[in-house]
Amino acid sequence: MTTQTKTRQPIVTVCGHVDHGKTSILDCLRNSCVQEGEKGGITQRISFTSYPMSQMKTACPLIDSSGIKINIPGFLLIDTPGHAAFTNLRKRGGSLADLAILVIDINEGIKPQTAEVIQILKLHKTPFIIALNKIDNISGWRPPSSEVIPGGRKQDKDLKKNIESQSQNIKQTFDERYMSLIGALHSHGFDSDLFYNIKDFSKKIALVPCSARTHEGIPELIMMLCGLSQKYLADKLILGKDAKGVMLEIKKEKSTNYIESILYDGVLSKTDEIAIANLEGEPIITKIRILEEIEPLCFKFKPKEKVQASTGLRLQLINPKGISSGEKTEILPGMPFVLYKGNKEKIKETFKKEVSESIKTDKQGIIAKADSLGSLEALLALLKQEKIPVVKAGIGNINKTDIISAKANLEINELDAVIVGFNISIDEEVKEMKGNIKILTEDVVYKLIENITEFREEKRKEIEKKRMMGLTTICKLKILHQHIFRNTKPAIFGVKIEAGKLISGLNLINEKNEKVARVKNIQSENKSVQESKEGTEVAISLPGVNYERQLKDNNVLYSELGESQFRNFKKNKDLLSQNEIKILQEIAELKRETNADWGQ
Repeated sequence: MTTQTKTRQPIVTVCGHVDHGKTSILDCLRNSCVQEGEKGGITQRISFTSYPMSQMKTACPLIDSSGIKINIPGFLLIDTPGHAAFTNLRKRGGSLADLAILVIDINEGIKPQTAEVIQILKLHKTPFIIALNKIDNISGWRPPSSEVIPGGRKQDKDLKKNIESQSQNIKQTFDERYMSLIGALHSHGFDSDLFYNIKDFSKKIALVPCSARTHEGIPELIMMLCGLSQKYLADKLILGKDAKGVMLEIKKEKSTNYIESILYDGVLSKTDEIAIANLEGEPIITKIRILEEIEPLCFKFKPKEKVQASTGLRLQLINPKGISSGEKTEILPGMPFVLYKGNKEKIKETFKKEVSESIKTDKQGIIAKADSLGSLEALLALLKQEKIPVVKAGIGNINKTDIISAKANLEINELDAVIVGFNISIDEEVKEMKGNIKILTEDVVYKLIENITEFREEKRKEIEKKRMMGLTTICKLKILHQHIFRNTKPAIFGVKIEAGKLISGLNLINEKNEKVARVKNIQSENKSVQESKEGTEVAISLPGVNYERQLKDNNVLYSELGESQFRNFKKNKDLLSQNEIKILQEIAELKRETNADWGQ
């Protein structure tokens, strides 16, 4: 490891299912009460905290007592909402996070959002440890007692000793819960164990039992972060010379726009020019009007002339302009930025590669939108896993242009006339013009993937059924003998559609498999219609039929069906309703009275 001046802080994201205690654990680390001020106790935004080594040593005496020399200057901690947007804070070549703390409530285990986070950590190959939170909620759990150590001082029992000193039934409950979690993690492709049982941390995920409320296990969690950073991240933490960062959020205070961002490498001065990527990978060049750095262990920013990675920044920029257009350009969340030295083509090439690596689209597919580049990248990766193609991807709310693109898809493939939005809103004008375009939005990405998969499967069946029904239609009609309007030339009478669909021009047979006639006209509520659905009552006209002679003694009529058509319906019976399947069986039985092998 290089000297401290050449080493940057590791970036650590704290993530997990909503209400499992992410922010509470951070409160233990920074000794604050942020969570109480959050709406509903749920973190409303991504926020970062600079956590210097001096503070860590105070919170975790184990660092000094371990005898291990820690060379890192501290940590930059990122607190996150429950959804997956945070894990998708990206930089070229991998995740912005060097490490992640995955918080899991030991009493609840892996919840849907936990599974989502695990999937994305795995996708981005982000190393992580698990804070097995809320051990104090295990009924009857005893917090650690103090013991006298040499010198007459008192010190709390270490975590392992306290776990092992619990009463037998409490220890059994603890063992069952953590072993259950180990099994669940194994199904996600990870081997794991309690941290004090692990010899090689490169092969197993460490579980650190803890309680944000009583602070039990928090020193061990800090020690694990330090030890893993020291041992496995040394090469990644060598400080580069040129500034590199990611724009996180654009925030407005009064009439001024500020950009919260993370500088993940190098040194940045207030006098520097920076280049920021746009969605096409083109550089936006700008100077810095205000450069502020997050202060240790709080949310306040302090003006600086120069800052060093890794750190959280608040920037105010001077008229950002695109290189090609020369016009003022919008800066989007999640976009990378670098120090600009006039090297336009090199930066352009780097940005294009970085953004195109994140946003890969197909020649055909749905439209996907998200709140930041990282979120969009995660959405696209998960859609790809489900084999759902994307023709257009963007950042920001669903707008008029997205609807126009989706409507164009109606002509190409109805299955793709869909817009999905992750953690974003829908513009007001869109609601009026969307027509039959399907819009699906969610602030939890796994739910969005679930919804689009389900919708596409239902839509696929509907399209296939339409195609199949275009070749022929099946239906069963009950003759309404009390509604005879004309006996002959043509016969006009009432029917109820028992199952399937009746269309004009359909050939009908009777219960003896005898041809009756082709439907000339369908009338519903005194109006001619081309088709009518199951459950409706209509009048039909049949040319060349004498009702008294041919139909008086019949109760039902069926649509005529050829053998090849029957086989096609049978092969695609997953597209049919139970009533339609029943009609097929009835028609087959009629046909087989004269031909035993019909339709086989």
